[in-house]
Amino acid sequence: MAKRTGKAQERKSLVIVESPTKARTIRKYLGPEFVVEASIGHVRDLPEGRKEVPAEYKHESWANLGVNVQDNFKPLYIVPPSKKKQVAKLRKLLKESRDLYLATDEDREGEAISWHLCQLLQPKVPVHRLVFHEITEEAIREALEHPRQVDERLVRAQEARRILDRLYGYEVSPLLWRKIRPGLSAGRVQSVAVRLIVERERERRAFIPATFWDALGHFLTVRGDPFTADLVSVDGKRLATGRDFDARGQIKDPELLWFRSQDEIQQLLERLGQAEFRVVGIEEKPYSKSPPAPFTTSTLQQEAHRKLGFTAKRTMLVAQSLYEKGYITYMRTDSTHLADVAIEAARELIRELYGPDYLPAEPRIYRSQVKNAQEAHEAIRPAGHPFQRPEAVRSELSDEEFRLFELIWKRTIASQMVNSRERTVTVTIEGAGAQFQAKGKSIDFPGFLRAYVEGSDDPDAELAGRERLLPVMQTGEPAQLERLETVSHTTQPPPRYNEASLTRKLEEMGIGRPSTYASIIDTILARDYVYKKNNALVPTWTAFCVSRFLEENLAHLVDYQFTAQMEDSLDAISRGEAEHLQYLRDFYFGNQQPGLKPTIEQSLQAIDAREVTAFELGAPQEGPHRDPVVLRVGRYGPYLEQGKRGSAGYRRASVPAEIPPDELTLEKALQLLEQAEQQEKPLGFDPHSGKPIYVKKGRFGPYVQLGDEGDEKPKTASLLKGMKPEELTVEVALKLLELPRTLGEHPETGEPIVAANGRWGPYVKCGSETRTLPAELSPFDVTLEKAVELLTAPKAASRRRSTPEVLQTFGPSPHTQKPVQLLAGRYGPYVTDGEVNATLPKDLAPESVTEAMALELLQAKRQSAPGKRKSSGRRRKKTNGTQPPGEPDQSTELTG
Repeated sequence: MAKRTGKAQERKSLVIVESPTKARTIRKYLGPEFVVEASIGHVRDLPEGRKEVPAEYKHESWANLGVNVQDNFKPLYIVPPSKKKQVAKLRKLLKESRDLYLATDEDREGEAISWHLCQLLQPKVPVHRLVFHEITEEAIREALEHPRQVDERLVRAQEARRILDRLYGYEVSPLLWRKIRPGLSAGRVQSVAVRLIVERERERRAFIPATFWDALGHFLTVRGDPFTADLVSVDGKRLATGRDFDARGQIKDPELLWFRSQDEIQQLLERLGQAEFRVVGIEEKPYSKSPPAPFTTSTLQQEAHRKLGFTAKRTMLVAQSLYEKGYITYMRTDSTHLADVAIEAARELIRELYGPDYLPAEPRIYRSQVKNAQEAHEAIRPAGHPFQRPEAVRSELSDEEFRLFELIWKRTIASQMVNSRERTVTVTIEGAGAQFQAKGKSIDFPGFLRAYVEGSDDPDAELAGRERLLPVMQTGEPAQLERLETVSHTTQPPPRYNEASLTRKLEEMGIGRPSTYASIIDTILARDYVYKKNNALVPTWTAFCVSRFLEENLAHLVDYQFTAQMEDSLDAISRGEAEHLQYLRDFYFGNQQPGLKPTIEQSLQAIDAREVTAFELGAPQEGPHRDPVVLRVGRYGPYLEQGKRGSAGYRRASVPAEIPPDELTLEKALQLLEQAEQQEKPLGFDPHSGKPIYVKKGRFGPYVQLGDEGDEKPKTASLLKGMKPEELTVEVALKLLELPRTLGEHPETGEPIVAANGRWGPYVKCGSETRTLPAELSPFDVTLEKAVELLTAPKAASRRRSTPEVLQTFGPSPHTQKPVQLLAGRYGPYVTDGEVNATLPKDLAPESVTEAMALELLQAKRQSAPGKRKSSGRRRKKTNGTQPPGEPDQSTELTG
């Protein structure tokens, strides 16, 4: 760089990155003439609804969108309140700087952040864009020597994507609120992901299992070596296997042999028990297997889910931390390409660790078929060269960081190793018209499997498990039958998606971008469209409603091909092959196909909300109730109805949340209706008032109720912990309804002491003092004397709860300047910066939380509900009317 003189020489260069962790890492590689500061993510964004829209635009018809659809889709950008302090700091630093380096990430989001910083800070000094895909000294120096300008094409592509998502979400979601229930959301990729999950559940609901039987033979070779073989055909007819049945439980080829019961196949086995068998064929098939390509964002999420049990969100949090600390290359990428220096580093390690036999003569070159300009142009790999070995950095990383780094390291090394050489052996044994087959597998040379096996943590153990060696046999020699056993099989419905398989499916279909899959899965879980059951993604009935609603009324918006074409169009914009304004006009107002706006307006009038939320489960063929059973999705969840409302035979029942849609058959629904009908029958009657006592099941568990629903306000009481509704007696129910009960007056204060049952269990109370009852004491039996003793004892346990334990303390928050802490709260671990609290994801272990993860969680919390947090009066600042006359508020700008 050219030398400067005078005041310019005294000034430093300002380098802006996204996160404090990235800033700290880069500072290590730059000299004292540089100041590195973080923007803390995006500094401007569209307003989150009309409440954040500046006063001068609130009257506009497009104000709720934050996009002026009447004037070339100009976005209205604002600086969120949480970012104003940091923006002011950046402005101050820029005034003292000689030039500005924008070192945000190299994808579209990073390019957009750099552009917004330029628009917001309005620098009067030279501006340079630094791009690097790993945070190493060599990469930083290379970027400084070859800076570029902000790429307007990438910016426009990101802006078009942001506007498109805003129009989709803010136009479709209100329609769901009106027709289904408030609080629902729709999204360009989110809604398609939900549709995929719902369609799989529909397949499971329609699935009819088929049962078939086959046999396993236990044989001895002429040398006395045991082996087993499967029965595959009888008299020239092949036995049916699971793949020969359709989803309705019917066999596809009627010529196949199908044993429907054990009795059928047992007759055959009795015949075969006396037969003589010989080896009639031995077939060997050698094959080789290539190593998997280096990781992309999608394959890293999939493999981390399979091997480490990480969710997509957790994987990206840990990968972000590894990247910002300088251990791996940029983690948002569609490319499988490796740089020449990375290939050489991997080959050198292979030569050193495994020997020349494991090193191919020529480097392996991987080329991605994905044509987009958003992501980085190299696969995810260890940063720098030579690669640091996992054991050398273990002490520097958290447990989760180390496990993910090791996974990336092994995959990168394996991708440059030779193929594995394996072979399968099939031995056919025949006798009395029946054929059995024994299959074996051996590994002649492990190749890359020595370093990495997909889906396995231990390559050596996996290699042993992959082999199934058969004893030595020769064609024509006899095989002695020791015994035969029957084996039953039942076909299984298609498996539900998990995070890994959903990610793979979306990528295969070209829907969305891998870098967004983690947030999409997080959203559909948070919105209760799906929940997890043994890691599988199970759709709720709300998801069924929304998917049906969109399929029947806005079909093209959840069409798989249409959504994939949207991605292609956005990529074309980033490459400069398409114009973003024309694309937005066509999408919103329509051209070759109906636009979003006119379609929404038509749908408002045409949709019958009651039909959309109803699913008929069928009608019973016998019994007193023959009306169809209908599942409806109401404001407070799904429920069942049978009969006409108001008629004598009308029945209704809630559907427990733990019942997945594919398990809610007609039989199960009738069972729930019967149980609900039993709840309507009183357990007994109160001897004093004569009112009936009911045992009911509510959203928060079972409870007893005194009186009918028609009464002004029936008294209710929750059951004590450990009580079972079916074992409840009238006497116990009456005791529950007597709570809270007054035990007497406190001997010192004269205040009444009561025993009650609360949300956290039974307790005693006197004035503002409360004490939890020990497990051995019931609120029915506790005496005044015991209550006084409990209330007199120090409230040590409560004090401990009121001051959460500090698990970790990190550096200061860029927002509050207070230390960021990881605390053990009453409802689970959380991080805080003194202003904002963010609960840890359920699958994130507290001991694995790094500072980067803590800041990421706090930032996500700030952005998830801007302006929604309540602040005290002393913190609330008046924001209207504070600008001097004639001076525009620089935190708001309507951008063309």
